[in-house]
Amino acid sequence: MHNWLKTGRLLAKTTSNNIDETVASSSTIESQQVILKDAIPSCSITNVIEKNSHSNISEKSIVVPEIIELKSSKKRKYDESYLQFGFIPVGTVERPDGQCVICNVILQNSSLAPAKLKRHLETNHPNLMNKEMGYFKKRKEEHNSSLSALHKYAKNDSENATEASFILSYSIARAGKPHTIAESLIKPCMTEIVRCMIGEEAAKKIATVQCSNNTISDRIHKISDHIEDQLINRLKNSNMFAIQLDESTDVAGLSILLVFVRYIFETSIEEDLLLCTPLDTNTTGEEIFKVIDSYMNKHQVDWVKCIDVCSDGAAAMVGKIKGTVTRIKNVAPKCHSSHCVLHRHALVSKKMPLELKQVLNEAVYIVNYIKSRPLQSRLFKKVCEEMGSEHYSLLLHTEVRWLSRGKVLSRLFELRDDLNIFFSGQNLSISMSYFELLHDDQWLIKLAYLADIFSKLNEVNKSLQGKTITTFVVRDKNIAFRNKLNFWIACVNENNFECFPLLMDFLKENELQLTTNIKKIVIEHLENLEKSFSQYFPATNNDVDWIQNPFVNQKKPAMLSMLEYEQLIEIKSMSYLKQKFESGSLNEFWIELKDEYPSLVEKAIFTLLPFVTTYRCEAGFSSYAYTKNKYRNRLNAAPDLRIQVSDIKPNFKNIVNQTMKQFHSSH
Repeated sequence: MHNWLKTGRLLAKTTSNNIDETVASSSTIESQQVILKDAIPSCSITNVIEKNSHSNISEKSIVVPEIIELKSSKKRKYDESYLQFGFIPVGTVERPDGQCVICNVILQNSSLAPAKLKRHLETNHPNLMNKEMGYFKKRKEEHNSSLSALHKYAKNDSENATEASFILSYSIARAGKPHTIAESLIKPCMTEIVRCMIGEEAAKKIATVQCSNNTISDRIHKISDHIEDQLINRLKNSNMFAIQLDESTDVAGLSILLVFVRYIFETSIEEDLLLCTPLDTNTTGEEIFKVIDSYMNKHQVDWVKCIDVCSDGAAAMVGKIKGTVTRIKNVAPKCHSSHCVLHRHALVSKKMPLELKQVLNEAVYIVNYIKSRPLQSRLFKKVCEEMGSEHYSLLLHTEVRWLSRGKVLSRLFELRDDLNIFFSGQNLSISMSYFELLHDDQWLIKLAYLADIFSKLNEVNKSLQGKTITTFVVRDKNIAFRNKLNFWIACVNENNFECFPLLMDFLKENELQLTTNIKKIVIEHLENLEKSFSQYFPATNNDVDWIQNPFVNQKKPAMLSMLEYEQLIEIKSMSYLKQKFESGSLNEFWIELKDEYPSLVEKAIFTLLPFVTTYRCEAGFSSYAYTKNKYRNRLNAAPDLRIQVSDIKPNFKNIVNQTMKQFHSSH
């Protein structure tokens, strides 16, 4: 009986002589059902006894499950001869299944027998019955190669999706947009556009790009770290660098320190963000220096290479004892300091005669009266629309942003007729006083002059903003403006006001003449500007003119040795170098000569490398304020800012290879 059940071919009969007849008559449904080898779960005898303890089955009824428990399933092995039927092994080595290389059908391990494999070939592929073994070997190789290609394709597809995620994160950071915009807007739009234009399969690939909020943030941090690592390596390989620094407060009340660096890279002078970090406690010069010094030590950047530091001239920066610049000079022996040219221009324009200062204040009062009251702003806009004016609103004056002064006065003078109509319709005493000012020709003459002169100051200031502005550009611009001031003084003395277009047009329209008193005020103001320029921009040493133009004949500069001057003479004599000088930039010209004339080029770069403005810091704070606004006031904007202002292009494939060890789908 035992041997018969172990074959597993037949069912256990309920009428067996080994089972008591009383069991057959009184057995439960469980004892009467068909018992198969694979139908009965593996269980212990104890469980069987417990299960049948409540029935009327005798002890002999336990024999059947006991016999089946001893039964073990047979595991078939794969043989190489099975390939003649077109089958290869798949699954585990211990219990493999068979897969047909023709139709890819998988037969279970129990069917891994020659007869069953041959039956499959005869039934499904009768035309291949007489094929030789070589044919099936070839089909096996094709099958394996297709699986390898599919695996490679899937891997590349995942890598491409991850790289696309990095590129998307980089674009979001460059634009200063919220990190959630990728998941909420960009990805859905991209998917729908691709589905409409290319198809469903391409849309599915777009859907695998990872762009959740946390993923985008993580990508931005990795890209920022990658850019920072490249910058640090460049600084370590450079012989010298210069920095500019400034501090400001963000929307969350944190004090943010920005430090930009200018250095030599390959054949050009580059600028980049070195450090963006909050100052946790005080904003003293000592605290600022500690933060910068800690960063330099962490990244092993040598202070000895620092040749200049540019600041806004605040006490915390330039203090003689504890100022940041003073402390930097203590650790950087070659370091010099410079006061931002843009801030010096603002200081120059502050000094003016009392009469003009009063006109400026009254102009600001008029603007504030309208701009600070929403109702008055709407009413004034309505008046401008009815008058057909080009502009419908006034501009606010901000003392910190000195460029606004010229724009505010020009807009106010442009809309003076609209303001007359606006104030004439109001009976308030303050409105009437403004109405009287706008009808006072002498007051309007002074306003027109102020609008003209501040517009000219703004033009000079804006021309000094931007990247790679050198000390020679600043010197030439300031000399030109001082010469213009002397020319304007002479023109006013001759009653020629063509240099002041708003003033000249107003005088012609109203057939007015400049009174002696106003002429005296204007000349006094122009003379004060010229003196202020001389004070804040003293005459520089012409000993460095050879750097600006090495092909001009001049005496030997005192800063050059005899050998260096001989090298300068040699440069003057080379026509091909003169062509390079005329066709390229000044910085690139000198850097290209560093291998041939190292000593001479080092002195030239020492003059060309320093910052002359804190423009990069000012622009950086504007980008920072746009990125970290009132809607994202808890954002750590430093990684985003580094990506925004950096000119270093990240290598996304390297970032993916270094940081993404396991590629995963979108989540």
